[in-house]
Amino acid sequence: ISLFSLVTSATMFAVGVLGNLIAIVVLCVSKKEQKETTFYTLVCGMAITDLLGTCFTSPVVIATYVANRWPGGALLCHFFSFSMLFFGSAGMSILCAMAVERYLAINHAYFYSQHIDRTMARFALLVTYLANIVLCIMPSFGFGKHVRHFPGTWCFLDWRAMDPVGACYSFLYGGVMLVLIAVTVLCNLAVCRSLVGMNQRTGIVRTELCEPGGSRRRFPRLPSVASAAEIQMFWLLVFMTIVFLVCSIPLVVRLFVNQLYDPAYISAGGKPDYRSDLLAIRFASFNPILDPWVYILCRKNLLLKSCEKLKRTAARVKDGRGENIGWAGGQNSPPSLNSDDTSYASLRTASYRNDVEYQVSIKNKSFTDFAKRQKMF
Repeated sequence: ISLFSLVTSATMFAVGVLGNLIAIVVLCVSKKEQKETTFYTLVCGMAITDLLGTCFTSPVVIATYVANRWPGGALLCHFFSFSMLFFGSAGMSILCAMAVERYLAINHAYFYSQHIDRTMARFALLVTYLANIVLCIMPSFGFGKHVRHFPGTWCFLDWRAMDPVGACYSFLYGGVMLVLIAVTVLCNLAVCRSLVGMNQRTGIVRTELCEPGGSRRRFPRLPSVASAAEIQMFWLLVFMTIVFLVCSIPLVVRLFVNQLYDPAYISAGGKPDYRSDLLAIRFASFNPILDPWVYILCRKNLLLKSCEKLKRTAARVKDGRGENIGWAGGQNSPPSLNSDDTSYASLRTASYRNDVEYQVSIKNKSFTDFAKRQKMF
């Protein structure tokens, strides 16, 4: 085992822990309205899951490289394999829940406003964890098997199982992952289609309003405001989905290929492709490392604001003045970040209230003008 492998594993561990901690801090310092939304509750759950997954698996790999041997026995192998299975499927499940949440918020706004809230998001996280614990603990009770894989630094399920029970578990785990991937992709495509249609309808309405004699009603402005808030979360979800698919699909494909073809190939005297196994598991290990940085980059304006506030505080301490330096009133911040409401349903309700107030003010003004004319006569 080379020094390069040890340094690489340690660096990945440090970057993963740092990224997830920063992501959690960024979530904590976000606006109260955003922290209390369903979507960002799921994002926080994802960050915590990725952090725990990195802390539970990477130290074992580093210890193996340092000792130049597996540092524990079968119990540690079972724990490591369970961690790999659980945090892989749990992360995909939370991402799927985020995609479903966005689909309901965009395509079924009334249902979303009536039934989906932060409590529901917490309940979804709890159900996700419990369901994945049941799924991933099965090999420890005989339905499947945990084995150590080449080069002896990691454990995973036996995806070349000769017995029918072990093969069934491999297909079960791989099937669950495929279903989660399919639901996530389909929901993202549906949301993308709805947002594109929303923007097209907004453009048509604005064109009609600019024509002579066009209506002056204010509600056509609503879709563009709503889409600005929704698109921020949509793009975050899309980027996280791309990262997850790139990191996870090789492992899922390898699982099916190994279980379908390798038992007969090994029985015929063939040698398994351990290098491809190692490459697939390395791709999977990058997911909890990259996920938080995707979120951080999508919220870079918030980070810039935080840095500016720190500089401003340091300047006040140094100069003894209370002058406001840097960003003022949210300048240079996109509308989506300054928006308090992040669901289409809530924005729709707020806009309706504004329309009512606007119409009432017009009626009052018209009545006042009428009364003045009566006095003149």
